[in-house]
Amino acid sequence: MPDNKFISAFETISETRMFKKGQKIYSPGDDVNEIYFIKNGSVKTGCYLESGKEITKFMFKSNEIFGETALVGLKHRRDYSFALEDSEILIINLTVLLNKIKKDIQLSWYFINLFGERNIAYDERLESMVFKDSRTRIIDFIVDTVEKNGKKIGFEIVVNKFYTHQDIANLTSTSRQTVTTILNILKNHNIITFDRRRLLVRDFQKLKEGICE
Repeated sequence: MPDNKFISAFETISETRMFKKGQKIYSPGDDVNEIYFIKNGSVKTGCYLESGKEITKFMFKSNEIFGETALVGLKHRRDYSFALEDSEILIINLTVLLNKIKKDIQLSWYFINLFGERNIAYDERLESMVFKDSRTRIIDFIVDTVEKNGKKIGFEIVVNKFYTHQDIANLTSTSRQTVTTILNILKNHNIITFDRRRLLVRDFQKLKEGICE
């Protein structure tokens, strides 16, 4: 997440736009002339294979940037993005941003680090698909989500605005049915509980150990 200095810089060179839940932000083939910063809300990015299968690449929340591949010289979007909920998004003109990056070495390093982190995330997902079974991929994804977005409440941890079962399936290259099965096993062992709005982890240590037999 960028610090307040960068957020303030983005606000001075951007236009704020509201997107309704489900509204497309960009589509494959669109001209690449902007990147985006989420002030409030959440966004999904991904692509479609020739077979029509959907591949979810990332799901972003408030205070995160997306569409940053504009900075590597792409002329047209290869992916899609849409709002997962009503979202307030800063639209940052690419040319203006590039001029600012040239004058601000810290901002330049921020984007270098951002590309590095996203590349590592891609590599880890690829390794997971190759070397881990479906159950392990799903549990690892939940653990990672809890570590990044969870808030401790006593001895438990809550993740608000948790993913749908289909979103987890897309992000872990599994099926929705498998995700539902694994989540229900974890729930039956009193490790987690969940609904459409949140995930509550009752025993994080057992979750990390993958105890769901």
